[in-house]
Amino acid sequence: MPFETPLAGGVVLRELTKDDAVAVAHAYIRNREHLAPWDPARPDEFWTEQWHKDRLWVQVLANTNGSALHTVLEAPDGEIVGRLNLTDIVRGAFENGHVGYWIDARYTGRGLMSAALEALVAHARDELGLHRLQAATLPHNAASQAVLRRVGFEKIGYAPSYLKIAGEWQDHIVFQRILHG
Repeated sequence: MPFETPLAGGVVLRELTKDDAVAVAHAYIRNREHLAPWDPARPDEFWTEQWHKDRLWVQVLANTNGSALHTVLEAPDGEIVGRLNLTDIVRGAFENGHVGYWIDARYTGRGLMSAALEALVAHARDELGLHRLQAATLPHNAASQAVLRRVGFEKIGYAPSYLKIAGEWQDHIVFQRILHG
Protein backbone atom coordinates (compact mmCIF):
# COMPACT_ATOMS: atom_id res chain seq x y z
CA MET A 1 0.00 0.00 0.00
CA PRO A 2 1.46 3.41 -0.92
CA PHE A 3 2.63 5.70 1.85
CA GLU A 4 0.14 8.51 2.64
CA THR A 5 -0.38 10.71 5.72
CA PRO A 6 -2.77 13.64 6.26
CA LEU A 7 -1.22 16.86 7.55
CA ALA A 8 -2.73 20.18 8.71
CA GLY A 9 -4.91 22.28 6.44
CA GLY A 10 -5.91 19.38 4.22
CA VAL A 11 -2.35 18.92 2.93
CA VAL A 12 -1.41 15.28 2.39
CA LEU A 13 2.06 13.76 2.39
CA ARG A 14 1.98 10.92 -0.10
CA GLU A 15 4.17 8.75 -2.23
CA LEU A 16 5.09 10.19 -5.62
CA THR A 17 3.33 8.63 -8.63
CA LYS A 18 4.02 8.71 -12.35
CA ASP A 19 0.99 10.98 -12.77
CA ASP A 20 2.60 13.77 -10.71
CA ALA A 21 5.06 14.99 -13.38
CA VAL A 22 3.13 18.07 -14.52
CA ALA A 23 2.16 19.14 -10.99
CA VAL A 24 5.74 18.65 -9.78
CA ALA A 25 7.04 20.71 -12.70
CA HIS A 26 4.60 23.51 -11.86
CA ALA A 27 5.68 23.41 -8.20
CA TYR A 28 9.34 23.80 -9.13
CA ILE A 29 8.60 26.54 -11.67
CA ARG A 30 6.45 28.43 -9.14
CA ASN A 31 9.22 28.17 -6.51
CA ARG A 32 12.24 28.75 -8.76
CA GLU A 33 13.50 31.86 -6.95
CA HIS A 34 12.57 30.50 -3.52
CA LEU A 35 14.62 27.33 -4.07
CA ALA A 36 17.56 28.82 -5.98
CA PRO A 37 19.82 29.44 -2.93
CA TRP A 38 19.29 25.87 -1.62
CA ASP A 39 19.26 23.75 -4.79
CA PRO A 40 21.84 22.58 -7.30
CA ALA A 41 22.08 24.62 -10.48
CA ARG A 42 19.46 23.27 -12.86
CA PRO A 43 19.62 22.98 -16.67
CA ASP A 44 17.10 25.13 -18.55
CA GLU A 45 15.15 22.00 -19.48
CA PHE A 46 14.47 21.27 -15.80
CA TRP A 47 11.95 24.10 -15.77
CA THR A 48 9.67 22.38 -18.28
CA GLU A 49 6.87 19.86 -17.91
CA GLN A 50 8.57 17.60 -20.46
CA TRP A 51 11.75 17.28 -18.40
CA HIS A 52 9.73 16.00 -15.43
CA LYS A 53 7.58 13.73 -17.62
CA ASP A 54 10.77 12.18 -19.01
CA ARG A 55 12.50 11.65 -15.67
CA LEU A 56 9.99 11.28 -12.85
CA TRP A 57 9.57 7.56 -13.59
CA VAL A 58 13.09 6.97 -12.23
CA GLN A 59 11.98 8.21 -8.80
CA VAL A 60 8.81 6.11 -8.95
CA LEU A 61 10.94 3.07 -9.82
CA ALA A 62 13.23 3.81 -6.85
CA ASN A 63 10.13 3.79 -4.63
CA THR A 64 9.14 0.43 -6.08
CA ASN A 65 12.53 -1.23 -5.64
CA GLY A 66 13.03 0.12 -2.10
CA SER A 67 16.11 2.24 -2.78
CA ALA A 68 14.20 5.45 -1.99
CA LEU A 69 10.89 6.90 -0.89
CA HIS A 70 10.06 10.00 -2.96
CA THR A 71 7.02 11.87 -1.70
CA VAL A 72 5.06 15.03 -2.37
CA LEU A 73 3.06 17.37 -0.19
CA GLU A 74 -0.26 17.85 -1.97
CA ALA A 75 -2.70 20.67 -1.18
CA PRO A 76 -6.46 20.01 -1.19
CA ASP A 77 -6.73 21.42 -4.73
CA GLY A 78 -4.17 18.90 -6.02
CA GLU A 79 -1.32 21.40 -6.23
CA ILE A 80 2.09 20.06 -5.16
CA VAL A 81 3.42 22.31 -2.38
CA GLY A 82 6.57 20.48 -1.36
CA ARG A 83 8.81 17.46 -1.66
CA LEU A 84 10.21 15.19 1.05
CA ASN A 85 12.53 12.45 -0.11
CA LEU A 86 14.29 9.57 1.57
CA THR A 87 17.07 8.50 -0.79
CA ASP A 88 20.19 6.37 -0.87
CA ILE A 89 18.63 3.73 1.35
CA VAL A 90 21.35 1.28 2.37
CA ARG A 91 20.42 -2.02 3.96
CA GLY A 92 22.52 -4.53 5.89
CA ALA A 93 24.72 -3.31 8.70
CA PHE A 94 23.90 0.37 7.97
CA GLU A 95 20.06 0.53 7.54
CA ASN A 96 20.35 4.22 6.66
CA GLY A 97 18.74 6.77 4.38
CA HIS A 98 19.30 10.41 3.41
CA VAL A 99 16.54 12.97 3.86
CA GLY A 100 15.99 16.01 1.64
CA TYR A 101 13.05 18.39 1.48
CA TRP A 102 11.61 21.70 0.42
CA ILE A 103 8.30 23.49 0.84
CA ASP A 104 6.47 25.99 -1.33
CA ALA A 105 7.25 29.61 -0.41
CA ARG A 106 3.55 30.19 0.35
CA TYR A 107 3.51 27.35 2.91
CA THR A 108 6.60 28.14 4.99
CA GLY A 109 6.25 28.76 8.71
CA ARG A 110 3.14 26.60 9.16
CA GLY A 111 4.83 23.54 10.68
CA LEU A 112 3.91 21.39 7.68
CA MET A 113 7.42 20.21 6.93
CA SER A 114 8.06 19.36 10.57
CA ALA A 115 4.87 17.28 10.63
CA ALA A 116 5.71 15.67 7.28
CA LEU A 117 9.24 14.80 8.40
CA GLU A 118 7.94 13.33 11.66
CA ALA A 119 5.58 11.11 9.64
CA LEU A 120 8.42 10.04 7.37
CA VAL A 121 10.63 9.25 10.37
CA ALA A 122 7.90 7.03 11.86
CA HIS A 123 7.43 5.27 8.51
CA ALA A 124 11.18 4.78 8.06
CA ARG A 125 11.42 3.26 11.55
CA ASP A 126 8.21 1.24 11.74
CA GLU A 127 7.58 0.17 8.14
CA LEU A 128 10.96 0.31 6.43
CA GLY A 129 12.95 -0.88 9.45
CA LEU A 130 15.68 1.73 9.07
CA HIS A 131 18.00 2.45 11.98
CA ARG A 132 19.26 5.92 11.05
CA LEU A 133 18.38 8.93 8.93
CA GLN A 134 20.84 11.59 7.83
CA ALA A 135 20.29 15.12 6.50
CA ALA A 136 22.57 18.01 5.61
CA THR A 137 21.87 21.74 5.45
CA LEU A 138 23.78 24.80 4.40
CA PRO A 139 25.18 26.53 7.49
CA HIS A 140 22.99 29.61 6.93
CA ASN A 141 19.76 27.63 6.38
CA ALA A 142 18.36 28.22 9.86
CA ALA A 143 14.80 27.26 8.88
CA SER A 144 15.84 23.81 7.66
CA GLN A 145 17.97 23.24 10.74
CA ALA A 146 15.02 24.20 12.96
CA VAL A 147 12.84 21.60 11.20
CA LEU A 148 15.45 18.90 11.77
CA ARG A 149 15.92 19.79 15.45
CA ARG A 150 12.14 19.88 16.07
CA VAL A 151 11.92 16.33 14.74
CA GLY A 152 14.76 15.05 16.91
CA PHE A 153 17.74 15.21 14.56
CA GLU A 154 21.04 16.15 16.14
CA LYS A 155 24.09 17.81 14.63
CA ILE A 156 26.90 15.32 14.12
CA GLY A 157 29.39 17.21 12.02
CA TYR A 158 30.49 19.78 9.53
CA ALA A 159 31.25 18.76 5.95
CA PRO A 160 33.41 21.18 3.93
CA SER A 161 32.56 21.46 0.21
CA TYR A 162 29.88 18.78 0.67
CA LEU A 163 27.42 19.56 -2.15
CA LYS A 164 27.40 21.77 -5.23
CA ILE A 165 24.55 24.14 -4.45
CA ALA A 166 23.65 27.23 -6.49
CA GLY A 167 26.63 26.47 -8.72
CA GLU A 168 29.27 26.37 -5.94
CA TRP A 169 30.70 23.65 -3.71
CA GLN A 170 29.34 24.58 -0.30
CA ASP A 171 29.89 23.47 3.26
CA HIS A 172 27.06 21.70 5.08
CA ILE A 173 26.10 20.86 8.63
CA VAL A 174 25.29 17.15 8.94
CA PHE A 175 22.46 15.87 11.16
CA GLN A 176 21.25 12.41 12.07
CA ARG A 177 18.40 10.77 13.89
CA ILE A 178 18.82 7.31 15.34
CA LEU A 179 15.52 5.48 15.02
CA HIS A 180 16.24 2.41 17.15
CA GLY A 181 18.25 3.19 20.26
